[in-house]
Amino acid sequence: MTLADQPPAASLLFQTLLAHGPLTRAEVGRRTGLSPGAVTKVATPLLTDGWITELGRSTERTQGRPATLMAVRGERARFVGIKITGDELIGVLADLTARPLATARSALGSRDVGTVVLAVARLVEQLNAKARPYAPGALHGIGVTISGDVDGHTGTVQYSPFLNWRRVPLAQLIRTATELPTVIENDVRALTVAEQWFGVGAGLSSFALVTVGAGIGCGISIGGRVVSGAHGVSGEVGHLPVGGTDRVCTCGNTGCVEAVASTQAITEQARQATGDPDLTMDGAVRLAHAGNDAVRAVFARAGHALGLAIASVANLIGPERIIISGEGVATYDLYEDQIRATFAARAFGAAADCDLVVRPLPFEEWARGGAAIAAQHVFAPVK
Repeated sequence: MTLADQPPAASLLFQTLLAHGPLTRAEVGRRTGLSPGAVTKVATPLLTDGWITELGRSTERTQGRPATLMAVRGERARFVGIKITGDELIGVLADLTARPLATARSALGSRDVGTVVLAVARLVEQLNAKARPYAPGALHGIGVTISGDVDGHTGTVQYSPFLNWRRVPLAQLIRTATELPTVIENDVRALTVAEQWFGVGAGLSSFALVTVGAGIGCGISIGGRVVSGAHGVSGEVGHLPVGGTDRVCTCGNTGCVEAVASTQAITEQARQATGDPDLTMDGAVRLAHAGNDAVRAVFARAGHALGLAIASVANLIGPERIIISGEGVATYDLYEDQIRATFAARAFGAAADCDLVVRPLPFEEWARGGAAIAAQHVFAPVK
């Protein structure tokens, strides 16, 4: 029996325990609106099949007796999450609660689709071998995350600019190579799921995650659900037009946030500002920290564009919190003041009260989001 075979109430109970457990039956009822009888009815088969388990007693008392706690049984299933970058695979093997059991990285010698698929299959085997001695059991699925326009419903990478892929049926290819159920998702949306499950978005009614790096991405969670968009596109704040520049974006348009504030865009603008065609991002950071006005102005323009994007998110959805992450936050001190000043000036009314949290996250956390996506498809499959 699988979770997908269970009624919606069982999925609701399971997700509630996953996000907030361990909980007593009474607490589950209060959080879900299920009656005591309904909680018992849907919990019984999940307990029998080992998806959830009963723990010790809670301090809460039912009819004079301590109440029993229920929790998701993490060891019941295992999943691999993999993040694909332009030159590397980052993998995590995790249990049903997305607790990491093993991690590994693998360099990519080529961005050819077939080569990447084979590398993914090898990494899955490597992760499984690392964890097998102390966490035996079969893998239940793979979740692969990748930047760009990704349609998780069909398992297709419509367009990934950093890999130069178009209309690649990636889920099907990896499923064939590994003989395991495979789902794919945009990497930022997968990271948003991870933050919703076990990060600083846990328990919030709404939040957004803005990532700064090779691209500018945004994941949105409303009412406990990460927005995926009717066609697999949502939260593309990197392609909001902010004007003030004729720089061409990876999408082909001019004036996008990403054309001003991505790491590559900052590097290119710093090269122009200094006249040094060989300047690297690290070199630009050193010059900015040393007080080079021209390079500091580049970071200020990037901060202004990011502030406009973040204010737009706050104005559109009014989230409780906006998390700022990605490899670009390593240089956040160079444009933080401009981001916050622009955000304060452009956020409308009470939207300016939105909590801004800077949260550096390694790529292993992005891969862990892939494992969470794969696990999510076990108890809440896409129809």
